Amino acid sequence: MIQRIQTIWLFLASATIFALFLFPYLQYADLAGMGQALKVTGKYRGFEGQAIREEWFLLQTIATVILGIFPLYIVFQYKQRKLQVQLIVLELVLILLFGFWLYSSASTALTEARQFLSARNIGVGFFLLPIAMIFLLMAMGGVRKDEKLIKSADRLR
Repeated sequence: MIQRIQTIWLFLASATIFALFLFPYLQYADLAGMGQALKVTGKYRGFEGQAIREEWFLLQTIATVILGIFPLYIVFQYKQRKLQVQLIVLELVLILLFGFWLYSSASTALTEARQFLSARNIGVGFFLLPIAMIFLLMAMGGVRKDEKLIKSADRLR
């Protein structure tokens, strides 16, 4: 039962990270008043109701795919619970570093537009990373409960 719960948390973490492809992590107006948005796939400009990509962020795209696939890999390590916990901690650290990378990209873009990071220009994507981290922490709790359950069953034998 617990194995299924931690699997669900890991799938939710993966889906949350992949949602970065849908939602921008920064939205602002440039010096000319044109709407701009930063996603992990690139820098977009609003033109006649359409989002046009001005710049491609290949490394951020690759990092997002790797971060999204990694929890799916962790699911299949269910026979090695200690390794699972270590991989979840590694994923948490990588997400934290990725968040700093997104923050620095956003700060650079806003500096070019002579603005600063505030609540009005933060996109939904900035909130997805902490949600994914919460899901990973929930999965880690499930792995630890599973470990305790197995140890108690071994004592009964």
